[in-house]
Amino acid sequence: MAMKKKPVTGMKDITPREMEIRDYVIRMIKDTYGTFGFSSIETPCVEHIENLSSKQGGENEKLIFKILKRGEKLKIDTAETEMDLVDGGLRYDLTVPLSRYYANNANNLPSPFKALQMGNVWRADRPQRGRYRQFMQCDIDILGEPTILAEIELILATSTLVGKLDFENFTIRINDRRILKAMAACSGFPEESYDTVFIILDKMDKIGKEGVAEELEKEGFAKDSIDKYLSLFEEVTEDVNGVRRLKELLEGFLDQKIAEELETIIQSVDTVKTAKFQIVFDPTLVRGMSYYTGPIFEISIDGFGGSVGGGGRYDEMIGKFTGQKTCACGFSIGFERIVMLLLERDYQVPSNAGKKAYLIEKNMPGDKLAAIFKEAAEERKNGSIVSVNMMKKNKKFQKEQMTAEGYTEFKEFFCDGIK
Repeated sequence: MAMKKKPVTGMKDITPREMEIRDYVIRMIKDTYGTFGFSSIETPCVEHIENLSSKQGGENEKLIFKILKRGEKLKIDTAETEMDLVDGGLRYDLTVPLSRYYANNANNLPSPFKALQMGNVWRADRPQRGRYRQFMQCDIDILGEPTILAEIELILATSTLVGKLDFENFTIRINDRRILKAMAACSGFPEESYDTVFIILDKMDKIGKEGVAEELEKEGFAKDSIDKYLSLFEEVTEDVNGVRRLKELLEGFLDQKIAEELETIIQSVDTVKTAKFQIVFDPTLVRGMSYYTGPIFEISIDGFGGSVGGGGRYDEMIGKFTGQKTCACGFSIGFERIVMLLLERDYQVPSNAGKKAYLIEKNMPGDKLAAIFKEAAEERKNGSIVSVNMMKKNKKFQKEQMTAEGYTEFKEFFCDGIK
């Protein structure tokens, strides 16, 4: 059987140029989030299949890379269902593993706990631009904080990071799952149909209000409910005034404190932000995960159609592990998409270190070769990046290649001396 040189579908090899960007972004993530008090943790890439299939991950649970039982535990002949064959899976996000981690280690962690987690996740998804089957995620979460202080901190930390990566004029959209439910209830939709309504609403930016109305009609919902539902969106602006107006319209269906807290989040972030972005209220924002219980948010960057980050409050997930309610809120940035956008704009990683290339003629005597390596070592001590290479026949092309890699100074060593 012939060996295959291409990576598995939906996965990719990473070039040195991309790796330079990735390493830089990782450093920026750790440095920036560290200033906000987040501590790095790590969880295994393999999770118990029961945790991954707990109906907390929404559509992602259909995309799990499952792992067969091993050795004597794998009994193919007597298996009646898939679950008889499987006991683990590759994690599809970092939130479920974090919840298990916290439940297992809560007694040894501070409260509230501010966690930073980076790592690869896997989804058997259809690959497309900016979407792979293996990809890096980067999450910050605050566990044990019941107030909106968590939301404000998460949004400020994430927006600060995105700004430091030289993105400007991006947008953070914010909503609340409880507002979504109140709008559906006010319109007369039955509670058991909310998920169906929200899935259709989530298509608003692609199919428009008319398309949403058509799909809701196809699901058999009453026209009066559909008309009232869509009319609510016409009353709402993208600022705190929109939140205030919706608070009036949903009186009797929405706890007024929910709207007031959302207004405080928006105003607080807008007042103290350090990056150039706008935070807007978007009542059509849904977020696909069923585990969200309160405020939800997403980041979009001009020039890219999808979101490059998102998150929200999920106060009920950890309790499924511990039996006790634990407040939790998180924000995940789209690491792969941000790296892709930086590559597309030919982003140059800032560096104070000069990159020097030593080119050595072939057959260099041993004593002179040792002297060259000693000189390179001294340069490195002084902060320079030095690559020692044998001189190629086509020296001009060699220099062009190294110049493309960022080398700005060349020193040539010949057997009879430096030239």
